[in-house]
This record gives sequence, C-alpha cells and structure tokens, in this order.
Amino acid sequence: MSLAATTPEISEEDRLRADLYNFLGVILSQPADEMLIAQTAGLSGDDSELGRAIASLASVAKLSKPRAVESEFNKLFIGLGRGELLPYASYYLTGFLNEKPLATLRQDMAARGMERAANVFEPEDNIASLMEMMGAQIIGRFGTPADIERQRTFFNGHIAPWAGHFFADLEGAKNSVFFAPVGTVGRIFMEIEQEAFRMGGT
Repeated sequence: MSLAATTPEISEEDRLRADLYNFLGVILSQPADEMLIAQTAGLSGDDSELGRAIASLASVAKLSKPRAVESEFNKLFIGLGRGELLPYASYYLTGFLNEKPLATLRQDMAARGMERAANVFEPEDNIASLMEMMGAQIIGRFGTPADIERQRTFFNGHIAPWAGHFFADLEGAKNSVFFAPVGTVGRIFMEIEQEAFRMGGT
C-alpha cells in the first residue's frame, strides 16, 4: 500500500490556512532576519479584508530593515523587565503568567502527541507557539492531520479566548510599525477562523 493511499488528502484551503498560521508563528517567535523580511515583502493579497491586510504588511516589509525590526520586536515583547505586550494565554486570561491556561494546554499537547522543542524555553502558551501548533495540526506534522472537530476544539480551547485581543493590542501598540499590520492580519484571520468553526467547518 502506498503512503499516498493512507494519508488523508489536505485541501488547498487547509494548506493556505496552515501556511498563514505558520507564518504568524515564525514572525512572532523571534526578530525577522533579512530573508524573512524579504519573503514578507513578496506576499500579495486579494481584495478581501484579509488580502488587503496582507498587502499592507508586504508594503511595510519593503521599507523595513532587520535592525529596526529587531529593535521593535525587543520593545514589544522583551523590553527592560518586560515588553509592551505579554503574548501569553495565561496573562491575557488570568493576568498572571504560568497559570491554569498553560497547564491545560500542556495536558492537551500531551494528548495530541505534541511536545515543546528542546531549544525553546518560552512557556508553551505564547502566541507564536500556539500559531505553529495549529498550523502543524492542520497538515499533520504530529501524525494524522487533525479533523475539523479536533481543530475546533484546540482553537476554541487555547486560541479563540484571547488571540484576537492580543492581535488587536499588537495593531495599536505604541512601538508597532512592522508589527502593526502583522496584528491586523492576525486579528482578521482569527475572526475568519472563529466564524468558520462556528458555522461548522473551515
């Protein structure tokens, strides 16, 4: 039996969803280097609200330099003591880091065969990790691609309650320039996903 016969077919729409989740995960995990900025500058979007947000991000990326993006990333997420934003589910949902949302996520990760990479020291409930986890489940990086019900359960449990608020905060953060349109893309994408899951699919 060939591998193709046993691997569920992933639709083009789901691949695009996974790509956008992965992109958000990568761009929020560490300062973008020259290659990632160039890739971002090369993005194009259609005339939908999300497409226009992606085109706006590409326009900003064309004018961005790695050193400026790194400085902005540090002010937003690292700072002296703490950055302008704390991109963690626990903080957004309880006001404190390393609280119940993180413990719940760790249980769910274990049940789904996901584990934190050895070289990652951030708590798993940070926005970048959650975006990457969602993208990975859609395409089956941890085994069989997650069906819509499993995707919905993970999204509603760990992303929907707070990610839209985080992305809106990122849009409006005083240190956001490159990351303001990242926030717009993320906020609109979360709204689309939430509505699609509510309607019973994606």
